[in-house]
Amino acid sequence: MAFLPLGQALAFAHASTESKMTILERRGTGPVAHLHMNAPERLNALSDEMLAALQSQFDELRETSSVRAIVLSGAGKAFCAGHDLKQMTAGRQNADGGKAYFKDLFDRCAHMMQSIRALPQPVIAQVHGIATAAGCQLVASCDLAIAAEGTRFGVNGVNIGLFCSTPMVALSRNIPRKQAFEMLSTGEFISAERAAELGLINRVVSSDALESDTQTMAETIASKLGAAVKIGKSAFYEQMNMNLADAYEFTGNVMVENMLYRDTEEGIAAFLDKRPPNWTQD
Repeated sequence: MAFLPLGQALAFAHASTESKMTILERRGTGPVAHLHMNAPERLNALSDEMLAALQSQFDELRETSSVRAIVLSGAGKAFCAGHDLKQMTAGRQNADGGKAYFKDLFDRCAHMMQSIRALPQPVIAQVHGIATAAGCQLVASCDLAIAAEGTRFGVNGVNIGLFCSTPMVALSRNIPRKQAFEMLSTGEFISAERAAELGLINRVVSSDALESDTQTMAETIASKLGAAVKIGKSAFYEQMNMNLADAYEFTGNVMVENMLYRDTEEGIAAFLDKRPPNWTQD
């Protein structure tokens, strides 16, 4: 995993509070945290500032046990239109033609995307409008996704001569190979309904129901034992890269660890007694 050089990392991490609040709003004080990308005039592009703000929030939420689910949404008419092409064009003006800037940009973006998987809390993308290029990658990197009717998804960089090679990593781990390559090589959008058929998103709902349905999913997850969801999310991704026998061996050990939780014992007892569990952990 690549990391931002220390000097740049500190510069981004210590951006002004006002700037962070403007470009990325964090809402909610209970077990569900809402991260709302708030750069509608730029279609919530993953600018240097947006990447830094998202990374800062993910780093903080990773250590916040009281938050048990995270919803990621965008302001305006789009969820996220991918990288900020104006910033990328400016980066090309460097003496090396932009090579160092582009390497750093894609390293920072990859680190942010991988941070979503590393979070103990499930992250739900609440998608509307369009999710294109790195914006589609962002949806694919989230654990769950709900989209409004009319939403379009694409990895369209090939249309401007830039194959979406980094978005392809997350996309190809969500949908079948041939369908992923078709999207990448044609640059065409797919509908929300097609995205659901392929497994990129969980479901399609009306625009009016998008926020409430996403909140319901988040609250359902947040109502579970946080320690169990945390161990389960980590194990889910770990076992996917194993062969069948190794996966069963690994997850068997995870089940043993989970069974030894005091709150798991309480959850089983509560089920048998037909009463709500009295969990003591977040």
